Amino acid sequence: MHHITLLGRQGCHLCDDARSIIAKVAAELGIPWDEVDIDGSEELRQKYGEMIPVTLVDGVQHDFWRVSEERLRAALS
Repeated sequence: MHHITLLGRQGCHLCDDARSIIAKVAAELGIPWDEVDIDGSEELRQKYGEMIPVTLVDGVQHDFWRVSEERLRAALS
């Protein structure tokens, strides 16, 4: 079973866009997902600071800045 994680922060319009796409794809495919606010971790903030949103599939970085619905679906199939 796959798992999607969205790394983002509050007030990020790209994160809002990514959240919508991830929620749609995850719901359609029955795949769990969660979201982590990088501002809650100094390590995540330093690692991903200006790359957000970052999408992880099964703990591996898949996309950053923009989430492609087609690429996400392909990675999950």
